Amino acid sequence: MEILERARLHEQLLELKLRHAEKIVDRLCEEGTQRSLSYTEVLGRLLDEEITHRRDRGADLRIKLAHFPFKKTLEQFDFGFQPGIDQRQVEELATLGFLKEAGNLLLLGPSGVGKTHLAVALGLKACLAGCSTYFISAHELGRRLLASLADDTLEDKLFSLSKHTLLIIDEMGYLPFEPRQATLLFQLVARRYERNSILVTSNKSFGQWAEVFAGDAAVASAILDRLLHHATVLNIRGPSYRLKDRSAAFGPALPLGSADRDPAAAGSLSPRPPLRTKGGKTIQA
Repeated sequence: MEILERARLHEQLLELKLRHAEKIVDRLCEEGTQRSLSYTEVLGRLLDEEITHRRDRGADLRIKLAHFPFKKTLEQFDFGFQPGIDQRQVEELATLGFLKEAGNLLLLGPSGVGKTHLAVALGLKACLAGCSTYFISAHELGRRLLASLADDTLEDKLFSLSKHTLLIIDEMGYLPFEPRQATLLFQLVARRYERNSILVTSNKSFGQWAEVFAGDAAVASAILDRLLHHATVLNIRGPSYRLKDRSAAFGPALPLGSADRDPAAAGSLSPRPPLRTKGGKTIQA
């Protein structure tokens, strides 16, 4: 009789599409018998494991669809190497409160100081918290937007990029945008404004963003106006991780220029101020 009941239980779990529960139900029933657990306790454990499995599978899928270039966590970030960064502030960002407020995050600093590492780590946190996340380089984003304009799929592309809870745009400013790409980026930022969050990493000061967007100060100002309205800005000043081993072996690298040491210090676009703090804050690291 018990064999028939077990077989029926397997059929019921499969019909309900509780596939993980179906795989472990025999083990949990046997453990329940050995430990004299009640039916309620066994059922509770069965459902707990099914829920945990689904959450883990969902997180794995979100991480895969985010297209991170690598997987690095906050625990792997060497705050000792970059003592200028307030670790408590970064850990506060990792609670993802800014996502709930549709706030933005801008990580500024010269190449190699850990901006992308922090962006990926926060993106992983978002995925594990159930938030849809997408990572893309600024250059690739501009290319895709322009391509979608050419094949008349721009509306679909903007809709797809607008729906993610967190959009990470990496390496803003490393390569310039064409005029049409800059306009299309503005459309994307405008669509996400006060709806979903954007995380940007950049080696450029806000005053240099006009150069990034083909010299168009108006477009640069419009993009920054929306990015910075509800934003946290983290300026990372410190040595390069990539040159850490080189410095140990060959001595220190050449000093960086003043603008590279503090990207936010090189001025701002006029006539609008470079940073509006309503609903946001600036962290000087």
